[in-house]
Amino acid sequence: MSMQYNDTVTLGVTGASGSGYFLRLLQTMVDANVKVYLLLSEAAQIVLKTEVDEDWPRDIDALNTFLVSRFNSQEGQVVALTAKDWFSPVASGSSAPKKMVVCPCSCGTLASIAQGLSNNLIERAADVVFKERGQLIVMPREAPFSTLHLKNMLTLSELGATVMPLAPGFYHKPTTILELQDFMVARVMDHLKIEHQTSKRWCE
Repeated sequence: MSMQYNDTVTLGVTGASGSGYFLRLLQTMVDANVKVYLLLSEAAQIVLKTEVDEDWPRDIDALNTFLVSRFNSQEGQVVALTAKDWFSPVASGSSAPKKMVVCPCSCGTLASIAQGLSNNLIERAADVVFKERGQLIVMPREAPFSTLHLKNMLTLSELGATVMPLAPGFYHKPTTILELQDFMVARVMDHLKIEHQTSKRWCE
């Protein structure tokens, strides 16, 4: 019997700084019983090792086995795909999830998505979401933003994407890095309209 999930989301992870954000976001999605197609770039794996000292398997089958124990997920709940897996569900408008998040999103990937280049599966999946009138959230982490970065963000915004820079607030008086990460994760989950127990909103 196939597992019933509350939602399905494509999660693209690029080589921008901010591995902790995507780790918390993925765990929160798993806890919310969401099926996730994980698109992890080679640069993202390098940054993951650098920032949080996690060395994930490069072999795709080994990686999928690893993800079950790393995130305490159901088998098949998190499906990692390779950058060139053009026959995967996320590459086709007839089967791709209607929701996608790129977290963190490098400004190079942001530019490629804005121009519809589709050079790898992250870019292709985003292009599919656009053409199928789905929901795309990009989360750039850069400082400062150049004029070119800002122009690409404006292009994505005009195309219907949500541009959500990884810039957490401080009005909730965070005392840990985890609380800063959860601030952004909660914003993403709210925009995706997926119930979660990550953190309280400011007005609560």
